[in-house]
Amino acid sequence: MHFIKTFLTEAAEILAQLNTHQIENAIQILASLKKNNGRLFVLGVGGSAGNASHAVNDFRKIVGIEAYAPTDNVSELTARTNDEGWSTVFSNWLAVSRLNSNDAILILSVGGGNLEKNVSPNLVEALIYAKKIGAKIIGIVGRDGGYTAKVADACIIIPTPNPDNTTPHAEAFQAVIWHLFVSHPALKKSQTKWESVVYEKESSVF
Repeated sequence: MHFIKTFLTEAAEILAQLNTHQIENAIQILASLKKNNGRLFVLGVGGSAGNASHAVNDFRKIVGIEAYAPTDNVSELTARTNDEGWSTVFSNWLAVSRLNSNDAILILSVGGGNLEKNVSPNLVEALIYAKKIGAKIIGIVGRDGGYTAKVADACIIIPTPNPDNTTPHAEAFQAVIWHLFVSHPALKKSQTKWESVVYEKESSVF
């Protein structure tokens, strides 16, 4: 019971400490991206790769932004890893996708990438490539934000109330924040299913 209460208390602390200005900056970038018909590429590794796939669905279906996650194509991902190396798997994928200055990348990561420690070097290489191209960069990351926080146009860093729970909180709050993005009136285009079902049921009473 102690762990449960502690974990939930930490989650509440994170919510209270989130930088709403950075969240607003990210929403403005996404709104501009949508207006200009730019594309969004969502990059993540491990659990964050699973989040990237979910986020792509939401940005496409709810917001109407053309979005992709390189990790959804396991054949290309593993071929590039095997033939070219792990560090360039995302940057080379973005090059073939003709990433341009009208596009944006969204980094989902616990640490944000760190070349010196050889942690998520593929994210760092993707960020370097995106900066060179002039694409916008948004990050939802944990710890100190790593390389993502240094170069992003908008970066939401998930606070770390307890270092022992850095990863679960960082990956959980990635979902909270991207769901905030797609639910925001400046971005949301289509009603989500259960909200529309409840609305129809309530409306039919009158």
